[in-house]
Amino acid sequence: QVLLVETGGGLVQAGGSLRLSCAASGLTFSSYTMGWFRQAPGKERDVVAAISRIAAFTYYSDSVKGRFTISRDNTNNTVYLQMNSLKPEDTAVYYCAASRRPAITTTPNDMDYWGKGTLVTVSS
Repeated sequence: QVLLVETGGGLVQAGGSLRLSCAASGLTFSSYTMGWFRQAPGKERDVVAAISRIAAFTYYSDSVKGRFTISRDNTNNTVYLQMNSLKPEDTAVYYCAASRRPAITTTPNDMDYWGKGTLVTVSS
């Protein structure tokens, strides 16, 4: 059984930082590209960042570029999202997802497994 478990969400003031973690089990982690997505109330689920199998390539949405950093530890089957300079518009449920596709994908429908999400709330 594949499990993706996100941790690290919470309430933070604007300008603050949070680090999300996603622990994966039940899959060969290094064979999957990984992504972080987010969904705000009433909005669609959108990609935030993605990382290739051995971290050679990364992708960031324009809204987080320069503020967020995605990384992965294939030894410990974990992917991270360091979020700095947080803004109220970053408030959302953040999801970790895994894809068997060899290349980075930013499309939610291309992801094979999802975590249950962790809530990030940024107060102004």
